[in-house]
Amino acid sequence: MPMPRGTGFHTVLAAQACGTANDNEGIGLIRGDIMTGPLDPGQLLKRKLRDGQTTFGLWVTLESPSITEIATHLGLDWVCIDAEHGHLDFKEVVEHLRAAERSSIAALVRVQEIEQGLIKRVLDLGAHGILVPQIRNAEEVEQAVRFAKYPPRGIRGIGGERSTLWGKALSSARTANENTLVIPLLETVDAARNLESIMDVPDVDAFFLGPADFSASAGFPGEWEGPGVAKELLRIKDCLAARQRPCGVMAVDAVNGQLRIQQGFRMIGLGSECSLLIRTVTEMMAALGHPIDSAAWAR
Repeated sequence: MPMPRGTGFHTVLAAQACGTANDNEGIGLIRGDIMTGPLDPGQLLKRKLRDGQTTFGLWVTLESPSITEIATHLGLDWVCIDAEHGHLDFKEVVEHLRAAERSSIAALVRVQEIEQGLIKRVLDLGAHGILVPQIRNAEEVEQAVRFAKYPPRGIRGIGGERSTLWGKALSSARTANENTLVIPLLETVDAARNLESIMDVPDVDAFFLGPADFSASAGFPGEWEGPGVAKELLRIKDCLAARQRPCGVMAVDAVNGQLRIQQGFRMIGLGSECSLLIRTVTEMMAALGHPIDSAAWAR
């Protein structure tokens, strides 16, 4: 019996003691002598994407780990902890990763850049995968994969950190390559030009589109989808789909999210916690007859 989202470790142990959970199906010994879930969340997300399922996730930009903890109870498939923009540091990132522990949600981290030490450190802290920004060509994608994978596929070093239970589960490195996700962000005109060779790079689990950055690189900074950008992004998605490469994008609202599902996107970002908070309060205040003055957002 797989662990449901939000099921506590001690709850499952109690279920086993009462005979309501199967030892072979409930929780197993897969890292040292520490009990964990039946399937690594990274591997679970990989499987869903390979099977063509639509997955849903939350973008995390604030420091409180309660945000990720809440996400584990909402039936989401993944969270993306954003370390590219904003103020999150390694200490705050690891607290979000801890909040996702013992759940089935894949905790992904968007790194600042393709840098070996940075990618290694994020994965050592326990991230299930990385989102890699500003990809421009196949060589950069290959480099990101090599930095994220242990030998022989890559050059990631083995450390005594959270990912190996502080050295007590070094054997987990044998399966880490299978569980770790690498998701490049296609958000530049250069990436679109080099799409065919980018798709040839092995061991990439999905791609994520960045409409705002793509618009900026096309000469339309400050626009979500500048002139011609929406059509170009759909072309990219269709090319990826033709090669069985899952593609993700951020939905700007529920209606747009439904459209993205119909268009065939397999990773739907529901928004960041900030954008969802702002949208919900704005809509509720308007419904209560106290609309928020647009001047509140003037710079």
